Amino acid sequence: MLFIDFSPAFNTIIPQQLIYKLIELGLNTSLCNWLLDFLTGRPQAVRVGSNTSSTITLNTGAPQGCVLSPLLFTLLTHDCTPSHNSSLFIKFADDTTVVGLVSNRDETNYRSEVSRLAGWCSDNNLSLNVEKTKEIVVDFRRVHTQHVPLTINGATVERVSSTKFLGVHITEDLSWTDNTTALAKKSQQHLYFLRKLRRARAPRPIMYTFYRGTIERILTSCITVWYGACNVSCRKTLQCIVRAAEKIIGVSLPSLQEIYGIRLTRKALCIASDPTHPSHSFFSLLPSGRRLRSLQARTSRLKDSFIHQAVRKLNSLPNLPPPHYALQSLPAGRVAGAIPHSDAAGQNALDGASVEGVHDGGWGSGSPQFAEEVETLL
Repeated sequence: MLFIDFSPAFNTIIPQQLIYKLIELGLNTSLCNWLLDFLTGRPQAVRVGSNTSSTITLNTGAPQGCVLSPLLFTLLTHDCTPSHNSSLFIKFADDTTVVGLVSNRDETNYRSEVSRLAGWCSDNNLSLNVEKTKEIVVDFRRVHTQHVPLTINGATVERVSSTKFLGVHITEDLSWTDNTTALAKKSQQHLYFLRKLRRARAPRPIMYTFYRGTIERILTSCITVWYGACNVSCRKTLQCIVRAAEKIIGVSLPSLQEIYGIRLTRKALCIASDPTHPSHSFFSLLPSGRRLRSLQARTSRLKDSFIHQAVRKLNSLPNLPPPHYALQSLPAGRVAGAIPHSDAAGQNALDGASVEGVHDGGWGSGSPQFAEEVETLL
């Protein structure tokens, strides 16, 4: 897995190049002209105290902090797709990950994919920050193979044992110990402020709201991704923090297992009812229409993964909802991960991330429906 880092991504957008791609996607001329006017001729100055610099006019890039910037960057990179079936691009705004399957010790396809990505970035005025780009090799074979270091534009990519991706710590052994340790440490720091509220005699509703907005948000960040595969020790560590908050506030709080079950069901329903989701094909009904087809797994690691847990969760429901069960709960539009749809901030990122290269049905990027959705979002 190669975790790409772009040097100032939003600042390198060339408006004319972006507009050309939007026209190819089928957006109407009026909207394209409006975006071009929005991105060009932007005056900018710097103020320090009572001193103000001279004004310069910017004609490149997208404004930092603007809600449109991630969407426009996503649309700019929509044509950055893998050329091999063994490769996968996972994109969320300016966060891009290349996943390559290496079989029979042949890394040719993976390395050519990385080379193509570097060439695409050069053609689209995007600069790869090789120093911050990291590579993780996941290999569960008994005899590990020495891999030749990966190079991009003549610079060697650092190979690490773990890295942080969209708020989640990912390790080469696909365990979640590092992730839960980081969550526990950050949550315990916020318990201090909860105790301060209690000493200040804050009402219980205020302390409960603080807990839900800070500590619980941290503990349940991307919980559907990692909690199912978490070991017992890590679960107990996190649950102890919930119990500590219970004693401070003086009210009963939902356990992490309960929150996980609710969010797992909700996410599974959303994916199963969304034909455009890359994982939709895993949720296939049996001929009876009452249960989903069970997924086979030879290892506990795969058995405890999100998709397998989600299928088992839906099959455990008394009655499987009809095919349209979650359509009304989906967002108005979904464009390459620009519109996350979950409660937790970290979960927003992972849930909204687009997967290029694996699609089972859905709209093409050049279809009228796709253009209509983009115009709705803009």
